[in-house]
Amino acid sequence: MKNLFLLLSITIGGITSVNAQKVYSVAYESQADVKVFVVDYESQADLKVYKVDYESQTGDNDGKWFFTDYESQAKTKVFFVKYESQADLKVFFVDYESQAGWKNSSKKAEMY
Repeated sequence: MKNLFLLLSITIGGITSVNAQKVYSVAYESQADVKVFVVDYESQADLKVYKVDYESQTGDNDGKWFFTDYESQAKTKVFFVKYESQADLKVFFVDYESQAGWKNSSKKAEMY
């Protein structure tokens, strides 16, 4: 249920991005650069993501995301998939900025 609420807030309200990855959540899988699955546990994630409130708070591919309001403002377009097997990248949303970062650095290229 927590993931559903998070997914809805991402899709409806727009969320977070990173300098190298200002993120925009697209409506259709075919529009996406990266397919993302939100996991239930931190240990399952490739990337721990912290949603920042302002574009200026983003980092350089370090898990601090700023979701843009418009597709044209984004560096990376993401689509949130329903099943883990469909994903290019598994993420876990963290509560604190200091927790953000890559757990599986081999997936870093997905967000460039």
